[in-house]
Amino acid sequence: MSPTRWHLFCRVVDNFGDAGVAWRLARQLAGGGDDVTLFIDDLAVLAQIESRVDPGRDRQAVDGAEVCAYALHASMPPADVVVAVFGSAFSQTYREAMTSLSPQPLWIDLEYLSAEAWVTEFHGLPSPDPRSSLVKHFFYPGFGDGTGGLGFEPGIAERRRAFRDDPGARLALARSLSVDVEPPARLASLFAYPSAPYIELFDAIASGTEPWTLLVPLGVGSDAITTYFGGRGEAVLVDRALTVRVHPFLSQDAYDRLLWTCDVAFVRGEDSFVRAQCAGVPFVWQPYPQAERTHDRKRAAFEHLYDAGLAGDAREARRALWRAWNEPGVDVAAAWRGWRRHDAAIAAHARLWSEALTSAVPLVDRLRAWVASRRGNLLN
Repeated sequence: MSPTRWHLFCRVVDNFGDAGVAWRLARQLAGGGDDVTLFIDDLAVLAQIESRVDPGRDRQAVDGAEVCAYALHASMPPADVVVAVFGSAFSQTYREAMTSLSPQPLWIDLEYLSAEAWVTEFHGLPSPDPRSSLVKHFFYPGFGDGTGGLGFEPGIAERRRAFRDDPGARLALARSLSVDVEPPARLASLFAYPSAPYIELFDAIASGTEPWTLLVPLGVGSDAITTYFGGRGEAVLVDRALTVRVHPFLSQDAYDRLLWTCDVAFVRGEDSFVRAQCAGVPFVWQPYPQAERTHDRKRAAFEHLYDAGLAGDAREARRALWRAWNEPGVDVAAAWRGWRRHDAAIAAHARLWSEALTSAVPLVDRLRAWVASRRGNLLN
């Protein structure tokens, strides 16, 4: 049987999150032997997390997948499966070409991740297109069996364990970032939206007794870093117990290794949020900010799920720091100190959560199975 042909569409809204989710899925599908093309409207963003992408080329092969500028899709014949990542639209010309085929391509809207209960009700539901005979289906990532699962690779837990069991691998990564990983050094990855209380966190860590290095991707929190450190533009900035090291954006595989090395990960959006959970490290999540703070419901739904089995005091300490990181006016310094007092329990819980999470069927396998069942019905 010939490989399934996939067209993935990605319009970048949340910068690295949209591109990261789309690229990760493209790599996973291509790695399984499928024929995959990713159409993306901002090649420069993708190039920051995948150095093999040349933003000046409209069409190129990278890691087994084809990467194309978004506009090229209108002149290409549709694939067997069309995936609109986060509802990304495609042209009327392409839609008409899909309509003319028999059987018609499967059209999937890959939606945003949520732990909210309604996800299982809407996952897989059809939605007839009012402008054609096409039908799209909603595919919802999620944490339960009745959802589309999470975007991790099969075997990620084994790769993580192999990395952590190899002292040389951890030291090599540390040297590449010029950081110390030997006790008492503590490492945190800091990836957040501009609204996060960076300065309050910096001051809380700097005034403490534990030496911490915060690893911050270039351009993230830059205004806060400039303000806190008085306009100095160095890659390494120090204030008492705090060291901030600014580093270039990493590839997805290198970012995984970074998370596996860290003691805490501050993450945002969807892609880094999932990767931190797979890493089995304590993490602080900042959902993508939405109007009327509807993102607070997403955070609350996940916290309810995540906190099962976490003891009372540790649970409250974890929640307090998440509130301080996401809600204006909450004392970040007090929340950080409370988190650190329960470090061992929070870290143990993160490991247990990760083991359970990565033992489930990942999104890519659930998506392939769903497509295979639908295509089988169409061809019979």
